[in-house]
Amino acid sequence: MSTLPARAERRCHNAVNPLHSCLFFSPDLGAELGKLGFEDPSAVYFATRAAAFGRVGAGTVSATFYNFNPALVAEHVPAVWSVASPEQVLGARLRAADSTLRRLLGEEIIASDEMAEAARLALRATEACTPHARPLYAAHAELPVPDEPHLAFWHAATLLREHRGDAHLAALLAAGLDPVESLVSHTATGKGMAIRWILSSRGWRRTDWEAASGRLRERGLLAAGEELALTDAGTALRAEVEEATDRMDRAPYEHLGAEGVERLTELGRGFLFTAASNGAFPAEATGR
Repeated sequence: MSTLPARAERRCHNAVNPLHSCLFFSPDLGAELGKLGFEDPSAVYFATRAAAFGRVGAGTVSATFYNFNPALVAEHVPAVWSVASPEQVLGARLRAADSTLRRLLGEEIIASDEMAEAARLALRATEACTPHARPLYAAHAELPVPDEPHLAFWHAATLLREHRGDAHLAALLAAGLDPVESLVSHTATGKGMAIRWILSSRGWRRTDWEAASGRLRERGLLAAGEELALTDAGTALRAEVEEATDRMDRAPYEHLGAEGVERLTELGRGFLFTAASNGAFPAEATGR
């Protein structure tokens, strides 16, 4: 039985994770990897997120990233490693994280006691993360913790994100949701990204989207008609996916304790508000 308030781990994740993921929307990331010879945004993304694995092939990336079209992955992996080594990519990624956080948060927050406190709390939470059946988390857990507090916080946010993300994929599989069905059903909750952005960034076609929508309707999970809306059964299934993810991701937050989780959530929300106000997330990626 959990000692945390209901959904406390999910609220904390929702506050902290965007401080990790804002890097992938940052022009600083493309600029840093551009110095290494990368040009295509998909190549930048795959190399950046997969570099912790080392020189892996397309199969590993498709399996662990889950909702990307394997054909898109194969266009760039393993070719990305002929452009730059994983070690070079990881170095560029950390430099981009540094400049991105400094730009979005400002030097006062970067140097603040609150940032140092957030780093300590987030790192403490990661002490209870486990590598079993969590390949993206396990790969990133072998990377060194940066010395500067804002980068240590970003590193810890990355570990917490991948720990939960790996669990979420297990929950999607258990729910019988394939990659495109997962994207469609999540978008139908009203919390997903813009469909056009999903299709472009994940490499799927509109016909793939419509086919997945049809399969969800056949299962009684998506309402009939042109409007993208879940049925009661679909809403229940998505809720079960999130609750299963919460259960599998509870250990880091139980380890941190209710007071620590509440404080980390408070700090993360403050940082997120500032980052979002400074344009961390592009408008074209949100909405239907």
